[in-house]
Amino acid sequence: MTRVCLVGSDGVDLRTELVTRETAREALATYDLREEYRNSLALETISLGSAVSLLNDLNWYLVRFTDDALVLEPSVSETEWLSRDLAEAVRDGITDPDATDEYLKVYGLTAEGDLVEPMYLTRQDGALPDYDLRDVDDTVVVRVTEAEFGD
Repeated sequence: MTRVCLVGSDGVDLRTELVTRETAREALATYDLREEYRNSLALETISLGSAVSLLNDLNWYLVRFTDDALVLEPSVSETEWLSRDLAEAVRDGITDPDATDEYLKVYGLTAEGDLVEPMYLTRQDGALPDYDLRDVDDTVVVRVTEAEFGD
């Protein structure tokens, strides 16, 4: 199963914004909605293609209410998310799944479940550099396209 996680913008109650809007509510109606991180909405789809399609269907809402849209595709990585743009490039065959791990956006994850201050990194000799923007309990790694790197 491919997972999707929508990360809400500051000051926005993402779940409320999406489920109170008819078009978004209909697009999400068949999914079991969970909160992966604070102010996020997570769900499982059957494939990378269906995940990207859902994100395209929700685009109007994503632009207004989210900071990020993440996709976890097990055939690419079991633990590292893909950005929406990278997921689409992999789906469309533009980017080889094995060539997706160079450019990274790493969020800090607080004990309260908040994603904080993303840091853009590249692997050093195959290893992930430490997240050092603040003390956090964990990190969330998102693979991004070269164009998104440092956005």
